[in-house]
Amino acid sequence: MGRGPVTGERSWDWRAVLFDLDGTLADTVPLILLCYRHTMMRHLGRDLPDELWIRKIGLPLRVSMAEFTADPAEVERMITTYTEFQKTVHDDMVGSFPHALDTLSALRSRGVLVGVVTSKGREMAGRTLACCGLVDLDVLVTVDDVVHGKPDPEPVTEALTRLGLEGSAREVLFVGDSTYDMVAGRDAGVRTAGALWGPYSRADLEMTQPDYVVADFASVLTLRPHGP
Repeated sequence: MGRGPVTGERSWDWRAVLFDLDGTLADTVPLILLCYRHTMMRHLGRDLPDELWIRKIGLPLRVSMAEFTADPAEVERMITTYTEFQKTVHDDMVGSFPHALDTLSALRSRGVLVGVVTSKGREMAGRTLACCGLVDLDVLVTVDDVVHGKPDPEPVTEALTRLGLEGSAREVLFVGDSTYDMVAGRDAGVRTAGALWGPYSRADLEMTQPDYVVADFASVLTLRPHGP
């Protein structure tokens, strides 16, 4: 990882494009829901609606689990159940969305830096990226690298810092499928693009006022910086 910031005249294109991982680059929602169901049955003894968890996809796991119990120790036990089960089924259930790899390659061919900003921990993010063939990145920021996860802007600003682009936020695009991605990107000062192929609807994403909404990866490649 890490080619350093691009120098020279770049006004016609992005300096960097950052992507969320789950639901954006990686088709992991079925895996996430399976792990959720397993955890709820183990700890609560009953099935809960998938919708309860879908609305939490994009948040750090600890934040999501805290919605189901007020006991911090039980939160930790639920996280352990979730992550240990996930490790046993992960590799057979994960793959990249069609054209994700082609899109990253096309951006690189234009001299654009590419990176991932995820609420996943570093270990499982690494496994997901490997399963998807997404191993050649300029920056990877996980929940383990920050104090505050999305929707806080810290993960996005950390990516900007690592790329040396702190002063060029408006020339950076963050593509994500959740409202948490859009809020984090907006508050970090970058442009945002809501991805419609994830579990969040257009109406959900538009409530966060993204700069763009994209229906497929080909549309990502047509976007350019605009405005001051």
